[in-house]
Amino acid sequence: MTGKTPELAVEAIDEATLRERFEGQHYVADDRVVTTVQLALQLGRPLLVEGEPGSGKTELGKVLADGFDTELIRLQCYEGLTAENALYEWNYTKQLLAVQSNEGTVTAGSESADAAGTRSVFDDEYLLERPLLRALTAGGDRSPVLLIDEIDRADEAFEAFLLELLSEYQVSIPELGTIRAENPPIVILTSNRTRGLSDALKRRCLYLHVEPPSFETEYEIVSRKVPELDAAIAAEVCAVVERLREESFLKRPGVAETLDWARAVAMLRADGSDEPLSTDEIERTIGCLLKEVEDVTRVDTALLEQLHAAAAAADDRLDPTER
Repeated sequence: MTGKTPELAVEAIDEATLRERFEGQHYVADDRVVTTVQLALQLGRPLLVEGEPGSGKTELGKVLADGFDTELIRLQCYEGLTAENALYEWNYTKQLLAVQSNEGTVTAGSESADAAGTRSVFDDEYLLERPLLRALTAGGDRSPVLLIDEIDRADEAFEAFLLELLSEYQVSIPELGTIRAENPPIVILTSNRTRGLSDALKRRCLYLHVEPPSFETEYEIVSRKVPELDAAIAAEVCAVVERLREESFLKRPGVAETLDWARAVAMLRADGSDEPLSTDEIERTIGCLLKEVEDVTRVDTALLEQLHAAAAAADDRLDPTER
């Protein structure tokens, strides 16, 4: 099952084309993001994206898959994740039935067929592909996007297991040998920095740290993702979130929370109301932004007044053509 020397099956892409792909998916990316992604694609290197939860790391993988019209294969990491969960499992029931009916032998190796033509049950036919193996064996003329999400939730042993895949786009299965990708996947790893990652893993990747967006960037994101929301109200939403991020909350709101809140505000204003955000409206919908009870209880009258003041001043921060 070994293949040819891996070559990334994505056409040579320049910065303008990559920006066009991002624009087509309404993904707002600055120069640093565009350049780093472009280099990862052209060099055929995995990309490690770190940043606070909700900052758009996972969305980057989804956008690349949609932008290149290719398959997204996602591996969600968690504590206790093993190679078998992520790579492959044997179909034990099918193997047992084959052995009992004398249609298969337990001798490892696909070439171990006896005179009667009985094949080993350690063969492709009995293999259940998990995300990593699926990414390596995916057919077609376009590389799939392999999104290894929240790698910091997995343990160091799983990190070590990934090293061969990240450097050679191949894995070793004892019963079958080495499986190498003919069309190496575009690999995106994300991390919320809940723990440090190994130097060995980082050496195999290009690196991108995603910062919380500026007011202007977040306003552009909201305008694209929630076009039904009035422009002035969208600016107020972004100003309130910006002010909230200045607080030392247990979990500050990310872009995902901003979009949730923007959609909630738009839904509550389905009658077309363009009245400015009120302190009451902010307080009633704060659960869209803050997800820890300790943070919610910190939103007292004084902070609500500050949030309302930030919203009231948002219109002055808009470009006159956007008001």
